[in-house]
Amino acid sequence: MLSSSSAILSLLTILVSASCIASNSIQDSFYRCLTLNSETSLPLSTAFYTPNNSSFTSVLQSTAQNLRCLMPSVPKPELIFTPLLESHVQAAVICSKELGIQLRVRSGGHDYEGISYISEVETPFVVVDLAKLRSINVDIEDNSAWVQAGATIGEVYYRIAEKSKIHGFPAGLCTSLGVGGHITGGAYGPMMRKYGLGADNVMDARLVDASGRILNRASMGEDLFWAIRGGGGASFGIILSWKINLVPVPSTVTVFTVPKTLEQGATKILYRWQQVADKLDEDLFIRVIIQKASTGNQSTVTTSYNALFLGKTDRLLEIMNESFPELGLRQKDCIEMSWLESVLYVAGYPSTVPPEVLLQGKSTSKSYFKAKSDFVRKPIPETGLEGLWKRLLEEDIPLTIWNPYGGMMGKISESETPFPHRKGVIYKIQYLTAWTNADKDTEAKHIEWIRRLYSYMASYVRMSPREAYVNYRDLDLGMNTKGNTSFIQGSVWGKKYFKKNFKRLARVKTKVDPDNFFWHEQSIPTLP
Repeated sequence: MLSSSSAILSLLTILVSASCIASNSIQDSFYRCLTLNSETSLPLSTAFYTPNNSSFTSVLQSTAQNLRCLMPSVPKPELIFTPLLESHVQAAVICSKELGIQLRVRSGGHDYEGISYISEVETPFVVVDLAKLRSINVDIEDNSAWVQAGATIGEVYYRIAEKSKIHGFPAGLCTSLGVGGHITGGAYGPMMRKYGLGADNVMDARLVDASGRILNRASMGEDLFWAIRGGGGASFGIILSWKINLVPVPSTVTVFTVPKTLEQGATKILYRWQQVADKLDEDLFIRVIIQKASTGNQSTVTTSYNALFLGKTDRLLEIMNESFPELGLRQKDCIEMSWLESVLYVAGYPSTVPPEVLLQGKSTSKSYFKAKSDFVRKPIPETGLEGLWKRLLEEDIPLTIWNPYGGMMGKISESETPFPHRKGVIYKIQYLTAWTNADKDTEAKHIEWIRRLYSYMASYVRMSPREAYVNYRDLDLGMNTKGNTSFIQGSVWGKKYFKKNFKRLARVKTKVDPDNFFWHEQSIPTLP
């Protein structure tokens, strides 16, 4: 007769063995199904990674930004599939449906809660990683480019500039963003006040729908084309590529970064920035990066005014002296350069780094972090800012970034695309805390801090609903845990991300994916 400890050990061995057999069965079945449904002579084994492969972990971690999502306790995919052709993506959708396996889609891996490569629901899932679909075809005569979903926005900028020094595209500041997911959430950047979002400058798209069909704008219809340009990723299909509209940029642009600490009057200057940020010339984008800093044994808060101006220094100084003299911008603060060089500058690269760094295709920067967002419609008073400083000084590595709106952002209707944060928004705030220690107590401490900060800021931001940016995904806002998002449950976060557009998104979802195949923790739900 077995002792109790031996019995427990035997039971665990049986459970582990059963789990391994189940995993192997899923992997084998998926591979066979892919082979049957892929019209290609390319060997799929080179695009198929299971936990038994030595490269599985490196592929899983390759574009993941948030180390919280790579912890040993976080459920891992049964396999990662990196399609080499569009037909491979079709096959992945067909096989996931046939085998009843949850599917996750990753293009750049920047999603803040990692839902493109992890699952909060402990059911078997696979990851389709689009990193090998990254072709970029620029057509200067047509002022357009076709860009595959796995390309990064930095690669897009480089390929445009390779063809023309006076063309650009208005999208993200972070150059390692995957184009597929970036544009599905809106895609804001330093030219948004001049030209709107990346999603506002999309002309066509190709995607795989829940039936495994490849659709373009004409065949998907205007409702679905509307939904994918800002309605959040992985709710309606898998984006294969975007046709983007190129915009004119000057041959010479100007950048500057001017820091102001609390001791240098940061509070009054930031209060003034709030009054003018959305009203400045639309060629001028001045964001504010706010961090904790140390001066000797003392801690302070630094507000850095980081700007792109679509023009030369002389005109910039005229605008600043008239509209925002409080910053004290001087000619020696300003640097003239090409638009592509400004991409590197705003992204934080050292001036010695050549533009070819944009072709690396992914970021090497990873950390444990938690982020949140707000949209502000009236200036926060100085007393409110002082309360913010107090809370930032309590944290180890706090960061908030304030991005100005106005200009073109105020001219586009809230319903033009699903992205609704338009007229009346002065600026958007991103809150972020990062840490380096992997233990749970450290994580809990920092997450509790950012939640308290978010609670404090409620008095100063737009409520009913309290708006949030879908590309700063925040599962604190609400999360489905049952594999079926109800419309009422989804409304909790859906109205924060999309406001009145949420119901239209749900109608589109119900029409194009009635079985809710494309599901994740904050996917658009079907209507009851």
